[in-house]
Amino acid sequence: MKTAILGGGLSGLTLARLLYEKGTDLVILEAEPEYGGLCRSCTRDGFTFDTGGSHIIFSRDSEVLSFMRKMISGNEQENTRNTKIFYKGRYMKYPFENGLSDLPAEDLFFCISEFVKTLVAVEKGELPPPKTFRDWIYYTFGKGIAECYMVPYNEKIWKYPTSDMSLHWVDGRIPRPPVDDVIKSAIGIPTEGYTHQLVFSYPLDGGIEALVKAIARPVEPFIKTGFRIRSIRKEAGRWLISDGAEMIEADRIISTIPIQHLIAALDGVPKEVRKACDALTYNSLVCVNIGVRGGVPEYSWLYVPDPALGKTNRVSFPSQYSQNVAPAGCSAILAEITHQPGDPVARMSDEDLIAEVNGTLTEMGIVTPERVVFSSVVRQPFAYVVYDKRYQENIAVVRDYCRNLGISLVGRFSQFEYLNMDGCIRSVLDFVQSYPA
Repeated sequence: MKTAILGGGLSGLTLARLLYEKGTDLVILEAEPEYGGLCRSCTRDGFTFDTGGSHIIFSRDSEVLSFMRKMISGNEQENTRNTKIFYKGRYMKYPFENGLSDLPAEDLFFCISEFVKTLVAVEKGELPPPKTFRDWIYYTFGKGIAECYMVPYNEKIWKYPTSDMSLHWVDGRIPRPPVDDVIKSAIGIPTEGYTHQLVFSYPLDGGIEALVKAIARPVEPFIKTGFRIRSIRKEAGRWLISDGAEMIEADRIISTIPIQHLIAALDGVPKEVRKACDALTYNSLVCVNIGVRGGVPEYSWLYVPDPALGKTNRVSFPSQYSQNVAPAGCSAILAEITHQPGDPVARMSDEDLIAEVNGTLTEMGIVTPERVVFSSVVRQPFAYVVYDKRYQENIAVVRDYCRNLGISLVGRFSQFEYLNMDGCIRSVLDFVQSYPA
C-alpha cells in the first residue's frame, strides 16, 4: 500500500517521518524546488531570514515541544521573551493587558475603568453573550483595552473587520487575562502573560528551516520537489496524481497542501463544494528583510497596531533569536505585512515595500537608512486562515467531500485551521495514531 503525501511543508514532512518509522511506503510531492513550505529560510550576504514570517519554538504541549527541541538538539539557542507593543511613541510591555502601567495616564484610566465596569456587568448578567470576535474582545477586555489595542491590532493583521469574524476559534488562542494580573499591571506590579511563550528556542544555524531539515532527514529520498499537482483522479481503486508531465500512482492520499489547490486539482467536484471552497478566506504575507550595521533594540519582536505608522503589523529581530543569523557587527530585522490577495499591497513593488518598512523603522527610532546594508522581500500567498462568519459552514462542506473521497486532510492550510508550528505537529501526531501501516 503506497501513500502519497501532498505537500512538503512542516506538516507533510513530520507526517512522512512518522509514517516512515511505522514502515509505510510513501512519496512526498512538493510543488516548490525546495521543501519546507512556510518554514523555509534563506541565507544571503551572511544574513539568514525565515521566509514565512518570524518563527520561534515554543508550546504548551510538552510532547510536541520535546519533539521539536529533539530535532534541533545541539543547534539550539534558548531565549527569554522580551516583547513590546509600540503605542503612541512608547514601547509598552506585551501582552497589552500586562503592560497597562506603561500607558499615558488617560489611557490607563480608560482601560482599567472599562475593564472593571465590564467585569461587573458580566457578573451581573447585564451583557449578552458575544456573537462575533469583536463582541468577544469587548466582553473580555472592556472598551478601553479593546479600542486602544485589541481591535486596531487585530484588524491590522487580519485585514478583516472583527465584527465579521467568528469567535469559535478564540478560546485557547487568546488567553483570558486573570483579573488580578490586570489590576496589578495597572498599578505597576510586574506580571507576565502568555507564559507558555516566555521562554522559547530557535536554531543557532540555518534559521527555522533547520527544524524541517532535521525532521525530513530520514525521508529525503522519498521527496519529489518541483511536482506541482495539476490533476488527481481515481481509476481501478488507485489514485493517479499528475503534474502535467509525470504520473504518480498511490493507494492512499494525505493532503497537506492548501485546500484550494487540492479542490482545483480534483475531477468532478460538485458546484456547491467549489463554491464553499472559494468562499474560504485567508490572508497573504509580505516579509521585508532588513540587515543593518550595528545593533538593534534588545527586543524579541514588536507589535505595531497604529495604521498611521504604516502597513507593518509586526517587527521581529532574528539576531536576538540566534547570534549566528547576521554577520559580525550587524543585526537582522524582519517586518511583516499581511494583506488580502490582489489588494494594493499585493501590487506594490519590492522597492516600494522596502521604502515603506524603512520609513516605519525610522519613525519608530529603530534604525536609520544609512545603516541598512541588506534588504529583500519575500511574498507568501497563503499565510493566515481568516475565520469569517460562514467559515464553519463552508469548511464542513469541503471536509465532508474530501472525507467521502477518502482523502485525509492534515495541517494548517489543508485542514484550513489557524495552527502554529506546534499545532501542525500535534495534528500530525493525532492523525498518525489511527493511520494504518
